[in-house]
Amino acid sequence: MSKRGDELLRSRRLKLDRLVARGVDPFPPRFNRSHTTAEAAAALTAGPAGPDGIGTDVEGVEVSVAGRMIRMRSMGKASFADIEDSEGHLQLFMRQNTLGDDYALLDDLDLGDFVGATGTMMRTRTGEVSVEVQSVMLLAKALRPPPEKFHGLRDVEQRYRQRYLDLIANRDVHATMRARSRIVSAIRAFFDSRGYLEVDTPVLVPVPAGAMAQPFITHHNALDRQLYLRIATELYLKRLIVGGMDKVYEIGRVFRNEGIDADHNPEFTLLESYEAYADYNDIMRLVETLVPQIAQETTGSTTVTYEGVELHLAGPWPRVSLHEGVKEHAGIDLNDYPDAESLANKMRELGVPATYAESRGRLIDKLVGTYVEPKFIQPTFLVDYPVEMSPLAKAMPADPRYAERFEAFAAGMEIANSFTELNDPGVQKARFVEQEELRKRYQGEDLDRMDEDFITALEHGMPPTGGLGIGIDRLVMLITGQQSIRDVLLFPQTRSTQPLPDADDDEDEEPEAEA
Repeated sequence: MSKRGDELLRSRRLKLDRLVARGVDPFPPRFNRSHTTAEAAAALTAGPAGPDGIGTDVEGVEVSVAGRMIRMRSMGKASFADIEDSEGHLQLFMRQNTLGDDYALLDDLDLGDFVGATGTMMRTRTGEVSVEVQSVMLLAKALRPPPEKFHGLRDVEQRYRQRYLDLIANRDVHATMRARSRIVSAIRAFFDSRGYLEVDTPVLVPVPAGAMAQPFITHHNALDRQLYLRIATELYLKRLIVGGMDKVYEIGRVFRNEGIDADHNPEFTLLESYEAYADYNDIMRLVETLVPQIAQETTGSTTVTYEGVELHLAGPWPRVSLHEGVKEHAGIDLNDYPDAESLANKMRELGVPATYAESRGRLIDKLVGTYVEPKFIQPTFLVDYPVEMSPLAKAMPADPRYAERFEAFAAGMEIANSFTELNDPGVQKARFVEQEELRKRYQGEDLDRMDEDFITALEHGMPPTGGLGIGIDRLVMLITGQQSIRDVLLFPQTRSTQPLPDADDDEDEEPEAEA
């Protein structure tokens, strides 16, 4: 910490000591708040509407408000302070002749302190909505200065490692996280209204199956057993379909031991839903209804702006087969390259990195990611995936080389994945065996895993089922216009190779409040 930073900390500690010596509790246990800052401001203008349609001021409205002090100006026998809570900010107008001896408390207040005030709502001469304070108390002394107020946090990594400072400095973060909460609530309401039952499935699992991903490994001491953090909820939810729960969904955290980039975080929130007697066509219609409805309910429009481009979410969305998409955009007919070696050779001709140490499914995934996904700016369904890429999906009756699967894309980013679920236990076991063989052959790849208990469940019979997975974080990115997944997570994973930087040492005053 700089010498300036050390001085600021010492100054705050000295003020804390002075407060205690005067008998002031710097961390009292309670304060009876009657209004938020927004409610207090609204209470002042709750009178009959004037000719302009705006409510007139109501005299004598008494309030008790509280919040973090973000601005302070002393004018001798009168002082102004702005406090901020989760709903906004409000000015406090404090006079020495009203507060008496308590006015001296202001000398030991700092920006960042939490204060409570009781008084009457008023307007200053300049029209500023304010509280004419009758009593004031310190609610929590901030022993460290807040982040710099004009530009927020300068260190991007610090924003994520010390999210509380980011929330103090950047009000737009509050707006994004509130939008996220509304989106999740709207998704729940959507599925609840359609007769789905929300359920919980295990986070610690004996087999990390249901997706092609690397798991996190842990150990249960009492059971002396190796367990894994789940990489998906799929196989447990389908067990519930076997058990007769015809419509189920879960919104929960899943964990994948993968890298971090603009749209990947090792832990993320996943929606998975399963509906008996539905197929992937039914789920496509569900998705193109769900997404625009959520956008409409949370933003007021089915059109959102992402990286400067207007995305029109209202359905129906185009359907493009994976085979035709790769053929059009990469110039490769997958049917002409039925094995990994021939496909790798062709890809290298196009300059796409490919080796014989990669499975055909992974090579196709590279082609899709390189040539096809970036083309889908407006919402689009990519349908009918090769079975090598879809071990849990039912093969198409007309062409068993392909599976009844779709992924939904928008802004060049995958937001949803769906299958007509494979419910033949014999075929599913053969697919798992194949995945295990591929794992041995291609040791660097993430492939699905054998789950014998799931096979046993399927042997009891599972009806035709349509399944869906939606990455909640990416959907929030899409609707709120955020370009990084870390901006829609309150606590994303970060690298911690360097010591945490201190909050900004600059505690210069902001422009003064006007009386």
